[in-house]
Amino acid sequence: MGLVLNRPLELTVHGAVNVLAHLVDDEEPVFAGGPVQTESVLALGDFADPAASVEIAFATVGFVPASQDPETVATRRVRVYAGYAGWGPGQLEAELAEEAWIVEPARVDDVFAGDRVDLWRSVLERKGGPFRLVARMPDDPSLN
Repeated sequence: MGLVLNRPLELTVHGAVNVLAHLVDDEEPVFAGGPVQTESVLALGDFADPAASVEIAFATVGFVPASQDPETVATRRVRVYAGYAGWGPGQLEAELAEEAWIVEPARVDDVFAGDRVDLWRSVLERKGGPFRLVARMPDDPSLN
């Protein structure tokens, strides 16, 4: 399971998922987490106490528990997603072996990046080397 981090929707958490509204700013968008079960809602939080998460993804970032009263979840920040990305058994491992993915360790601030549009580029810049060239390519290389 994975989540797309940088695709905000034109829905706000306050308008679409009111039960989680108190965890985010008024205009915080819901993000398209991926094409699987787009009607499902997942919330990632940056936990002060990672043990309070349902499951830690990495560092202090984990899933906000659905069964717990959201008012009592001790998170520093939260991002809400509709849907997720998924793979069949062995599919992701095979794609990684084929080097079909550019892999870079995630940072907590990547999940909660303020400049969501340029997240992909900033991670490629951080990765360095030839990936910096890819990061600096225009959206439409034919215009270069």
